[in-house]
Amino acid sequence: MVFVAVMAAGCSKTDSGPTPGPDPNPGPGPNPSPAFDINSIRDNYEDIAAPEKYLFWGSHNVHDPSIIKSGEYYYAYSTDVAWGHAIRVGLQIRRSKDLVEWKTVGWVFEGLPAKGAAFIRQNNSEPFGSLWAPYVLKVGNEYRLYYSLSSAKPRLSVIGLATASSPEGPWKEKDLVVVSRDDQTIQTNAIDPAVVVTPTGEHWFYYGSAWDGIYALSLDPVTGLAKSPGYKGKRIANRGFTGGKYNGNIEGPEVVYNTQLKKYYLFISYDWLETKYNVRVAKGDNPDGPFYDYNGKDVNINEDHGPMILAPYQFRNHSGYQGVAHNAVFEDGTGQYFIAHQARPGNGKFFMNLHVRKIFWTPDGWPVVSPERYAWEDNSLVPAADISGNYEQIVMGYRVVPGYAEEQVSPDFQVSVDLMINADGSLNNNAGTWNYNAPWLELKWNNGYTDRVMVQRGRDWENKKNTIIFTGLNNEGVAVWGKKK
Repeated sequence: MVFVAVMAAGCSKTDSGPTPGPDPNPGPGPNPSPAFDINSIRDNYEDIAAPEKYLFWGSHNVHDPSIIKSGEYYYAYSTDVAWGHAIRVGLQIRRSKDLVEWKTVGWVFEGLPAKGAAFIRQNNSEPFGSLWAPYVLKVGNEYRLYYSLSSAKPRLSVIGLATASSPEGPWKEKDLVVVSRDDQTIQTNAIDPAVVVTPTGEHWFYYGSAWDGIYALSLDPVTGLAKSPGYKGKRIANRGFTGGKYNGNIEGPEVVYNTQLKKYYLFISYDWLETKYNVRVAKGDNPDGPFYDYNGKDVNINEDHGPMILAPYQFRNHSGYQGVAHNAVFEDGTGQYFIAHQARPGNGKFFMNLHVRKIFWTPDGWPVVSPERYAWEDNSLVPAADISGNYEQIVMGYRVVPGYAEEQVSPDFQVSVDLMINADGSLNNNAGTWNYNAPWLELKWNNGYTDRVMVQRGRDWENKKNTIIFTGLNNEGVAVWGKKK
């Protein structure tokens, strides 16, 4: 998230009711809401975008989500935004039992948080009339929500904390965690908060966007505020200089600790909302870094890093999706991880829709993202007899495109191509071979690349039907997606 005054049609980050129907449940998993028609979820929602129709928003008008599970519900909190409209300030709250059907249940605040707004005004600036990029977690019986508030000139940013005893509030502003000024001495940018709690009970806080990479600082677990007031933390991720020009297109950190793999994973976003907005991931042994990329390099050095696991993409019979970064990563209580993010259709790039996808973990410990949104499917194995057939495949090849580290001007959708997985064990017209050891499929190409992908049943959202999908990495750490036609 970077500076924006009003998020509406015609603006960008740099300028910034369900209908009953048949049960479309893909795969053997139960449909928790059989009266809900999954086909009512659409890309264009102009007719219900207005603030007075918030009860019909569902998964629409969602930007920079943060998601937590509480009891039987998942709760999503998101930036003040509506397609084509200025809306009330306060951070939207939605809830869902199944991560598919969402309902708006209120707002966190009634207006700008007093302490955040006061800091900006006391420093001779005026806060924007919107809050951005919340992050929520539960500590004991207390829910903690971190919010972002900024101004234009002079450019100031704050991250503040609010608390509640219920995920639906009421919320009470507590204090400021970190602040920033756009001057020549302090180049951190206090927006886009995230927190991870270590197995030993330490709380680490992450933030940063656009100015000078991603920072981490230690919190007091009791208060949720900075352990050392006024301390900005240390930088843990950066892009740095390319072609003699500083590339600050990095933002939206999210850190999770995988208890099974015993690693910390840093998810970060590269590039601008209307260009190649994408998600990268790194992993490390400690919450304050260093975090390492696929090639074992510290992501704090001045270069681009992979793997890139989510980026603008286009399957057939659809205009594609862009703006698919600034993600939330969360776990459902059973060990299944999900990634949530906004997605903007290629034929209407200011419509903001919530996408939730499953995360899977490769045998060598890297997260990969489902090519399609979650649709109630379970993780049952796909039989070998169902693998062969005609597919669409997407290779997230941004990282190897010349000039990618330079300034971007378009989303440059990664477009699907035909893939034939033949019953005789060959690929396409004898371009390679394949083997399947459920749930992992290996596509070994004659040109030296090997794709190792996780196969499962899922929903073909572009064509509104059930299918087989796969996701994984090749031997160079490039993401590979596919779905059966």
